[in-house]
Parts: sequence; C-alpha cells; structure tokens
Amino acid sequence: MSTFHPRNLHRKGYHFAGLIKAYPLLEPHVINNPTGEPTILFSDPEAVKALNTALLIKHYGLQHWDIPEGYLCPPVPGRADYLHHLADLLAAGGPLLTGKDVRILDIGTGANLIYAILGQRIYDWSIVGTEVDKLALKTAKALIDINPVLQKGIQLRPQQNPRQVLEGIIRENDFFHATVCNPPFYASEAEASEANARKRKNLKLGKVGRTVAGQPGELWTAGGERSFLLRFIKESQIYRQQVGWFTSLVSQKDHLEPLEHALQKAAAQEVKIIPLAAGQKRMRILAWRF
Repeated sequence: MSTFHPRNLHRKGYHFAGLIKAYPLLEPHVINNPTGEPTILFSDPEAVKALNTALLIKHYGLQHWDIPEGYLCPPVPGRADYLHHLADLLAAGGPLLTGKDVRILDIGTGANLIYAILGQRIYDWSIVGTEVDKLALKTAKALIDINPVLQKGIQLRPQQNPRQVLEGIIRENDFFHATVCNPPFYASEAEASEANARKRKNLKLGKVGRTVAGQPGELWTAGGERSFLLRFIKESQIYRQQVGWFTSLVSQKDHLEPLEHALQKAAAQEVKIIPLAAGQKRMRILAWRF
C-alpha cells in the first residue's frame, strides 16, 4: 500500500476540530469511526464536498469553494500528492522548481479546478486549465474570481473539440514545463454504473445512489481511459518541443503495457511510472518526454 508523499500536508490524516472551525458546515457530516475517532462517510458526496471545502479554506487560503451538483469532487490529499511527485520529477534531484515562471497545463481542469488551485497555492506555479464542459469552465472561472489568491496564477482555455487533448490549446509561443491530467476512467455510462454498483455492494450501501459524482466527460469517454491516453500520446508528439514532461494519472494497471508500447513507438526519450497514494485504490502517474 502506497503512502502519501512526505511533503503532503494530509499524510497524517485530518484535524477535524480545526477544519470545522475553518468551515462550520463540515460539522454535521462528521461521525465517529468504530475506534471513536472522528471521520466522515466517504461514500457520501456531500460529506466529501464539505471536507474538501474545509481543507481548501484552512490549508490553501481559499475564501470559498463549491461545485455544481453532480460534478466530480476529487479528494484534495490525493490530488496534492500528484503535484508533489510532479515537483520531484521537475526538480530531477535538484532544488524544487517554484514560482510563476513554471508553467503547468492542466488538461480537463473541471468545475473543481483542483489541480490549478493546489499547484498555484503549494508551488506558486502558473497554471493553464483546459475544459470542454461550458458549465465546468464557468464554475472554474467563478472560483478564480471569488478567491483573490487565485487571480494571478491561473488562466482558463476552452477546448472546443472534445476529441482533442492538446490541439487547439497549445499556442505557437507556449512552453509548459509539464502537463497534469486525470482522464475519464470508463468507456461508457453503463460501465461507470456497473463500477458504482460494485462499490456500493462492497460497502453494503444498497443498490440506489452514487458513491462518486461526476459528469459524462469526467467519468467516461468513448473507448475509456486507454483510448483517451493513446490519443494524448499521439498528440504529444506534435508538441514535443513545447512541453517538458507529459504526465497523466492511470487508474488501470492493465493499460500500462499498451501505453508503454505506444510511447516506444512514438520514440519517447524517457518514460516513468510513479506509484501514487489514492486511498484504497492503487493509482500511478505515467510520465514521458521526448
């Protein structure tokens, strides 16, 4: 079982008293686990959203954070972990690269804006977030507008073509030190529903309800995660001079072999697979450069 990165603020768990003080609306969602320790019901999207809000207010200086009902609410600790490992990748054994000269492309930033927020607040990076969903883009912009701490480091670019990843986004004079990406896991709504049903059964929650909220573009795409990442790899060849490291989360271990084969075919100079802490689910970062 992987553990959180040493620089992750959340590696030792949650201090609920402090979080409730920062965001009192978290308190109704806090329960005691069998050993009497405070926690929340992580299968309850509203409880997870309240916890995220409290974490972002207390630890990352936000004044407000919210997402529309039914949109993906990613856990803050796991997303922060991705960025800490990315920072190590960029440092290459030397000093950490911080400050606004470091530019990161966040592919599919979502209504939650989570990677952009954390990258800007932890490392002071300049983030460009891309998004195809108009409501998600509008919500992300509203989050920037309402939080002064975000206004000098985050820009948004709409992706007009949902079949494209980098094309239509990276401009002629752009250079990004790295990309971050959390691709849709599933190939269809039916596949996402089946996974949700299995999770509810394992958690003994009954058949009705969702343990994870998310819109179609956030949870599933034609061909699923593997197809999306193969498309990403193909497009990355076009922009090999304009991006230092291409990186993405990969949820399915079985996808690594075909992805590594595609990268070999694309003549990637270096490929890394970085294990990532993600609660009970094993995740990894796939990183490549030319």
